Amino acid sequence: MSQTNKAIQQKSTNSNAKGVKVLLISLGVIFIFIMLVIPMIAVITYAFQDGLKAYQEAIFDPYTIKALQLTLLATVTAVAINTVFGLFAAWTITKFKFRGKQLLTTLIDIPFAISPVIAGLVLVLTFGKIGWAYDFLNAYDIKIVFAVPGIILATVFVTFPFISRELIPVLSAQGTDEEEAAALMGAGGFNIFRKVTLPHIKWALLYGIVLCTARAMGEFGAVSVISGHLRGKTNTLPLHVEILYNDFQLTSAFAVASILVILAVIILILRNLIEYKAKKAGEK
Repeated sequence: MSQTNKAIQQKSTNSNAKGVKVLLISLGVIFIFIMLVIPMIAVITYAFQDGLKAYQEAIFDPYTIKALQLTLLATVTAVAINTVFGLFAAWTITKFKFRGKQLLTTLIDIPFAISPVIAGLVLVLTFGKIGWAYDFLNAYDIKIVFAVPGIILATVFVTFPFISRELIPVLSAQGTDEEEAAALMGAGGFNIFRKVTLPHIKWALLYGIVLCTARAMGEFGAVSVISGHLRGKTNTLPLHVEILYNDFQLTSAFAVASILVILAVIILILRNLIEYKAKKAGEK
């Protein structure tokens, strides 16, 4: 009788656990559907509401093409700079002991702690006409604010923690034993990194690059402050969407926004592919 009661209780517990599992999964699916799927469907629907010809005209508009080119330029530049910085920062923090390590770690997290709009304002106050660096820049005819270099700086600033933050936990877990053994065997620094360190961090590095790319392409706040909204010159795709929307060109705005949606889906696929490859490599 006691065993029968235990079996009934176990069955009841399993049934409750299954019910909770189904409830949580259902809530997650509903939330994702409402917050992500429906908005994406709405963007695509509004983009084509005036027909394919209107969509093509919005996509191939000279201002749209220039905004796309600037977005890609800022993204590629920011990812390249942050990849180098992320590797150096993560390597320094995890492989060496020095005073100020905690301060460096804290500084890396600053873009996570402040609004991108504040970051853009700081850049304006630094490199603009009222900034301390303006006289030097003006003497050499270097323009940062309301110009492409400012957009790149803003994009770099808001995205630079992503790669280092992906690498630091992996490098910390790896330790230094393998690098020290390779050094004792006479391997140089570059060979140690290429043959010992990189194989352990390559998936984390690729994952950080994907996240950095996604964040750079969608950046709005900091770029909006420092760009000046000059059409055809300093407008990225998010800023171009805002201008079209404020001008009540809704179809064009959603058509341009669909480009960002498509790019986001591609990045999402790449991220999932990297996660799958990393998991598969970890199981070997």
